[in-house]
Amino acid sequence: MDAPNQDINLNSPNKGLPGNMTDVPVDTPASGDGVSMLSEAETEELKSELTKVEDEIATLRQVLVAKERHAAEIKRKLGLTPFTELKQNLSKSWQDVQASNAYKKTQATLSTAGNKTTSAISSVGSALSRTLGEIKESPTFKSFEESVGNLKAKVIGNENNSKGGYHTPTASSPSAEEKLPQDSAPF
Repeated sequence: MDAPNQDINLNSPNKGLPGNMTDVPVDTPASGDGVSMLSEAETEELKSELTKVEDEIATLRQVLVAKERHAAEIKRKLGLTPFTELKQNLSKSWQDVQASNAYKKTQATLSTAGNKTTSAISSVGSALSRTLGEIKESPTFKSFEESVGNLKAKVIGNENNSKGGYHTPTASSPSAEEKLPQDSAPF
């Protein structure tokens, strides 16, 4: 390559190879390691060619670095930060996922499953409500309810009766006659 800023045509049949690289033959020796079959002149020519190829590779690396810097400068001028590029890439990827057939099928399946689950929970709830209603109307439950009611009445009745002689948190302070004698014995 003659100039480090020379553009490379990636649409050419040589796919970006410099003009002098299209004439380079790619031969492999027929047998052995190939070094023993070369004459001294061929060896020197290949070493010279290798040096040129390595120089071209170094030049291409320099051109690539220069192009990357130039692209980064353009992005900076446009206000494109790595974060905005990442957001744009994620947004585009999410749109691509949503447009895919697999996503649409999964979404439809999950929607159907959600509707069936809602229906099942609703029917379980109504069945439970109906069953509790039937239990509440059963003679066994009514008998149990009466027993609890009677027990409650007895407990509340006993509490009201006990307020006269004993101090309870809900009772008012007893008068001097109502106080119980205290034992003055040490513990």
